[in-house]
Amino acid sequence: MKLKSALLAATLAVFAGAASAEEFPTGSVDYIIPFGPGGESDITARFQQPFFEKLYGEQMVVNYQPGGGGAVGWSQLNNMAGDGSVIMGINLPHIIIKPKQGDVGFQTEDLAAVYMFHYTPDAIVVTADSPYMTLQDLIDDAKANPKQVIFSGSGKGTANHLAQVQFDEMAGIESTYVSFKGTGASVTALLGKQVKAAWGYTTVGAAQGDKVRLLAVAMEDRHPAFPDVPTFRELGYDMVSGAYRGIAVPNSASEEVRTQVSDAIKAINADPDFQKQMLDGGFALVDVGYGADMDAFISDKAEGYLNAARSAGIID
Repeated sequence: MKLKSALLAATLAVFAGAASAEEFPTGSVDYIIPFGPGGESDITARFQQPFFEKLYGEQMVVNYQPGGGGAVGWSQLNNMAGDGSVIMGINLPHIIIKPKQGDVGFQTEDLAAVYMFHYTPDAIVVTADSPYMTLQDLIDDAKANPKQVIFSGSGKGTANHLAQVQFDEMAGIESTYVSFKGTGASVTALLGKQVKAAWGYTTVGAAQGDKVRLLAVAMEDRHPAFPDVPTFRELGYDMVSGAYRGIAVPNSASEEVRTQVSDAIKAINADPDFQKQMLDGGFALVDVGYGADMDAFISDKAEGYLNAARSAGIID
C-alpha cells in the first residue's frame, strides 16, 4: 500500500506540475515600454493589448519607464519579477548600440530577449512634390552635389541614422544626415522643406498618405500597403533594415516562463486581424522566437549595426 500511495502521490505531483506549467498568465501582465507614450513601441503595444486579452482572458497593462533612449528601463529590467508577470519592450538597434557608447547600466547579453514580433522598415521619404521621382534621381543629385542632399532622421545611432550610413557606402554617395528628436520632428522638417528627403519608415507613408512619396523600402519583399514602391534590393542595394521591436523578460525568468511568454507573443502575431492592423499601419511582421533563432538573429543584426555605427563615428 505504501508503494502504491507513493506512486499515486508522484503521479499527482507530475500532473500538478504539468497543470502549473500550463498556467500562463496567472493574472494581469505589466508590459513596460522604456519610452514615453505615443511612439511606435507604444502604438504596437496598444495593438497587442486586446488580442492578449482575447487569447488569455487577462489584461496586458502598458506602463512607461522612459529615459536614456530606453536605457533606464533596460538597466532596471533584471531587478523585476521573473515569474512572467512583467515583460518589457526591446528595440534594435538601441540595445546593441547604447552599451557600446558608455556605461548605461546594462549589456546586450544581460537582456533575456524572448520574441521579436515586428519592425518598421527603413524607407527614403520625400514630399509629394519633390523633384526626386525615383531613388536614382536622388542618387544622381547626391553624386553631382556631394553632401548637399540633406536628410532628416530620428536621432543619432538609430535605425534611420545607420541606414543612411550603410546606403551612402552602397551607393557611393555622400549625403548629410540631420538628427531630430523623434520621427514626428523629422517628418515636420521634411514637410516644411527644411531638408530634401527623410530617412524614415514605411509607417511615415501610412501616416502621411498623399503628402509624401516613398522612393524605396528596406524589405525583402514589397510592403502590402505600398505595392508600387520598390525594395532597395530590387534596385540593386542589399538593404533589409529598420527598427526591430520585441519582448524581453527579467533574466531570473525560468526557461519555462521564457518559452511561455514567447509563445504568447507568437500567438498574437498569428491572429489575422492583428496582422491586418499592423500592415495597414505600415509595420512589417517578423517571427523570431526564444532560443537559438533569437541568438542568431541578434548576432547577425549586431554585426551590421556595429559596423555602420563605427563608420558614423558613433562608437569607437
